[in-house]
Amino acid sequence: MNWTIYLSGEIHTDWRDRISEGARSRNLPVSFSSAVTDHAASDAAGDVLGAEPDGFWRDHKSSKVNGIRTRTLLEKCDIAVVRFGDKYKQWNAAFDAGYCAAIGKPYITLHDEDIVHALKEVDAAAMAWARTPEQVVEILSYVTRAQ
Repeated sequence: MNWTIYLSGEIHTDWRDRISEGARSRNLPVSFSSAVTDHAASDAAGDVLGAEPDGFWRDHKSSKVNGIRTRTLLEKCDIAVVRFGDKYKQWNAAFDAGYCAAIGKPYITLHDEDIVHALKEVDAAAMAWARTPEQVVEILSYVTRAQ
């Protein structure tokens, strides 16, 4: 079986690359999908529908257009990894985790210990909490290869 892993959340560090490289180096039977990680492109996703003078409506349109990709890929993945960074609050990542919980999709949270309390409900519904991308690779190795 080839497992599809959806990588959600923070876009400002190399965590996605570290997981992908770790999986590749172990020859894991996985492929990866993700939300759009180009911040400017994501913010402008709805601009094709017409200019909006009000930032709320621009964000609303872009959120809906981005949601087509996000919802489709989350529903099709086998496991989601939801990363919460320390620099920005990733409300989209929290939404993705909640969506996974609602549809019964297993997910792993990835974040530092200093935000455990803030994410207690998100972590409670997760199948695992990892502190490093390398721990995620270990989990994926076990899950995809355990006999």
